[in-house]
Amino acid sequence: MRTLKITVLIAGVITMALAYPMFFLENNIAPGGLSGIAMMLNHLWGFPVGLSTFIMNLPLFALGYRQRGHAFILRSFAAMTAVSFLIDWLPVPTLTFDPLLAALGGGVLLGLGLGLVLRADATTGGTDMAAALLHRRFPILSIGGILLAIDCIVILGAGIVFEPQAALYALVALYVSTRVMDTVVVGFDTARAFYIISDQHTEIARRILDELSRGATILNGHGAYSGKERNVLLCVVKRLQVPQLKRIVASVDPTAFMIVTHAHEVIGEGFLGLGED
Repeated sequence: MRTLKITVLIAGVITMALAYPMFFLENNIAPGGLSGIAMMLNHLWGFPVGLSTFIMNLPLFALGYRQRGHAFILRSFAAMTAVSFLIDWLPVPTLTFDPLLAALGGGVLLGLGLGLVLRADATTGGTDMAAALLHRRFPILSIGGILLAIDCIVILGAGIVFEPQAALYALVALYVSTRVMDTVVVGFDTARAFYIISDQHTEIARRILDELSRGATILNGHGAYSGKERNVLLCVVKRLQVPQLKRIVASVDPTAFMIVTHAHEVIGEGFLGLGED
């Protein structure tokens, strides 16, 4: 398990670093964070992006070392150092000089890499660590709100240092990277959770077991309007089984009430095993 986590961390670090020389640097796309500030420093005074990012992270890690677990901080410091070094030294060409394609491609790589780093129980420092430290000092401020404010300031600065269009492309890159990161961390949308309210819940549950080989749980409910006790059937199925489950419910009780929700990550028998990533 430890070897797997290290492998995931290395893959995430390399993927994150690739986003900059392949897409962001030559297209002046600064997708928020300390690396975005470093890109502006590079444009104005020629400071190396990776080295500037590393130096700006040092005080944050010094403060975070006393507030977070030592193992977490050491993993994160190693990841941050590697990303900073690779940004400046990876011998890869720029793949495109079309800013929109660069924003999309860089956003995918950045989000994928950061998601893998987070799955390995680490971080690359930067604004997320700054937000956590500020939240501890000022609990009234949410971490998400602080991150959004910092990224908006950085992107606004990019629009001033580079050009207004650069800020718009940076917003695209930030949105794409956030969506990809969430998908990697939370999981792919591979299942659906059904909440079924029906007087025929016993028969529906039996057919789910027989025809779909899926389990179901009967929850005790209480109708707010009718005041009657109602049982709610909870069942999670794979996405391809959704039409079949709908047909089962419709054939048993056409008047049943159903709520279908996305289940981004399902852990347990028939899905992802406990402890697996």
